[in-house]
Amino acid sequence: MSTSKVIVTGGANGVGRALVRRCLDDGMTVIACDVDEPALKALADEHAGRPLDTHVCDVADHAACDAFMDRVLADHPDVDGLVNNAGLYLGQPVWDYDDATMDRVVDVNVKGPIWLSRRFAGHLLPHERRGAIVNLASVAGEVGSSDALYGTVKAGVIGLTKSNAMNFAPYIRVNVVSPGLIVNTAIADRIPDYRYAEYKRQEQLDGDILPEDVANVCAYLLSDASKTLTGALLRADNGCYPR
Repeated sequence: MSTSKVIVTGGANGVGRALVRRCLDDGMTVIACDVDEPALKALADEHAGRPLDTHVCDVADHAACDAFMDRVLADHPDVDGLVNNAGLYLGQPVWDYDDATMDRVVDVNVKGPIWLSRRFAGHLLPHERRGAIVNLASVAGEVGSSDALYGTVKAGVIGLTKSNAMNFAPYIRVNVVSPGLIVNTAIADRIPDYRYAEYKRQEQLDGDILPEDVANVCAYLLSDASKTLTGALLRADNGCYPR
């Protein structure tokens, strides 16, 4: 069955914000977390009266992830969807990273999804309950990035998806969305001009990729319409990297 209660990390901005709206419109209960407290409050105000539960959580912090999941599983024991959307892109070359910044990029983009997925699956699998996990990667994880850390961690998200699809079978489907250049996001604002131009030049479809477009792909993977997919990568890139 399609998911009915879904966790969305990074839910206050960009793709996460669009996905929260899409899931609410689809009749789901949404539990959204974000490190951006003002944006999270604005999200809650925007959807006042709808089944939206918001939490401030830094997914780079293992203890914070555990505390968040403790609350979610206590308040919403029937949760059956998880979207690991929260991400961090700094748009800088590898030699500009110090160790602390490198650790944070890895923690947000890779460790957070590992910790949250493990808690989510550990709640469902003992009871043989069905569910779905959707991870957000990037074409950077497939073809590289001028930000070497971002390319590295998004490749890791793709690998995590395929591994957890095996770990959590047959009850939890795990898939990954690989967007191209999404406009109207913090990441798009940080992409170097030459890389931005390269993305646009290679896109085979006209029009920009909007957060709502990527949210629609995520919603598909949460639904019964994708019930035969697990370990799959779906691109939302306007065809910029056909292969």
